[in-house]
Amino acid sequence: MKLINIGFGNMVAADRVISLVGADRAPIKRFIADAKAAGKAIDATCGRKTRSVIITDSDHVILSAIQPETVSNRLNGCAPDDGGEDEDEDE
Repeated sequence: MKLINIGFGNMVAADRVISLVGADRAPIKRFIADAKAAGKAIDATCGRKTRSVIITDSDHVILSAIQPETVSNRLNGCAPDDGGEDEDEDE
């Protein structure tokens, strides 16, 4: 099983990911609110701003504080960036 780092030491099973989207649009914010109400949201942001939303095949919604492009690169097996955006960025 391949695990993907989604920030702050949190991992997601790569083969369970269905979709990866940015969190800045109103429909996605409503989707997150619905998932929280249903108990299907997993907040892996460690108190930071939600930047990407990962939807799994079990209908769980995982919130991450790293950019969707970074998660996408990790899912596709590209070399992870060393920009330090996982733990160093305060917003």
